[in-house]
Amino acid sequence: DLQICQHRAPTCCTKKMEESYQAAVRRERTQSIQALNFELKYMIVGHITAFQEAFESLLRFAENHTSSLFETAYRPMAKEAAEPVKELFTDISLYILGAETTVESAVLRFFDSLFPLVYSRLINPGITDLSEDYTECLRLTRQDINPFGRYSKNMVTELSKSLWASRMLSQALSLGIEVINTTEHAALTKECSKALVRMQYCPHCQGLTLIRPCVGYCLNVMRGCLASVSELDAQWREYISTLEYLTNEMAASHDLEIALTGIRNSINEAILHAQLNGPQLSATVDKVCGQPKQQEGNLSSDNIVPVKEATETRTFVMAHASLNNKRREFINYMKRSRTFHASIAERLCDGDLVMRDSSTCWNGEDVV
Repeated sequence: DLQICQHRAPTCCTKKMEESYQAAVRRERTQSIQALNFELKYMIVGHITAFQEAFESLLRFAENHTSSLFETAYRPMAKEAAEPVKELFTDISLYILGAETTVESAVLRFFDSLFPLVYSRLINPGITDLSEDYTECLRLTRQDINPFGRYSKNMVTELSKSLWASRMLSQALSLGIEVINTTEHAALTKECSKALVRMQYCPHCQGLTLIRPCVGYCLNVMRGCLASVSELDAQWREYISTLEYLTNEMAASHDLEIALTGIRNSINEAILHAQLNGPQLSATVDKVCGQPKQQEGNLSSDNIVPVKEATETRTFVMAHASLNNKRREFINYMKRSRTFHASIAERLCDGDLVMRDSSTCWNGEDVV
């Protein structure tokens, strides 16, 4: 009653053993594909981890770097500016990790929150009554009167370029893991598992436990079994090209490190622009939002302290040159994996599975 290992000679197998063999080949095939995938998966997961760690470190530095601007140059509003700064960097982090948000909305929301502080602490430092309604009016007015000039738009443009490549690379790496996991758990068809049993275990039914499949026979069976996996070849090659493009984009003019550390300078320029245009802004705000309560003896708003970009930024960018090295190493490794899906049958038939240095092997029906 054998279904797979039918043979003219007497056999020591039963139908139940054939079923056990089918379970065994399915398990073995999954394990052997997992072993092949391991190095590739390890590299991608390692790069995701390195990328996220470097990115978080960059964000922390850039956030502290930006906060220090308020503490050194704009002390009257430093405490209240801490929350908008934190929100800005949280939004940037979420954007890179793939959240449904945009760089533009994050930056403009930050400047909406910043304007009431700049207006009441620097342009008109005598304001005492900063009610919720008045603050909200200032936030909304910011969009119409554009107190920060071109600097808010410039910041959106600069960040969008560099963060886009980082966001895409982050998503592409996750996609790579997904593809590898899917190939590991690709279900074998009934025909395939029968063919694998015929190749690996039918000799056992004749008592031939040491004989192994012929190379050509193994390749035919594996290519048939893994046809759906090898069909990924063209898309995988395209995927590697996309990774290469994204890593080059990140390393080129749209450098993530420089863009993030440049946020501080962009904000500083924007605040200076608003202060220089203080009288015109006050006149417009008074018309739209009304006049708030003032303290007796208006405080001077001439205490503008231009901040020079700290030399620590240069040191920091140099320290993150190692991130560029990691990117290069990673992409060189990935380029070597271009043929990963096309050559999977060849690699599974390599090694111990087939008979290489012998004149006798199993061809699916007999020893030849």
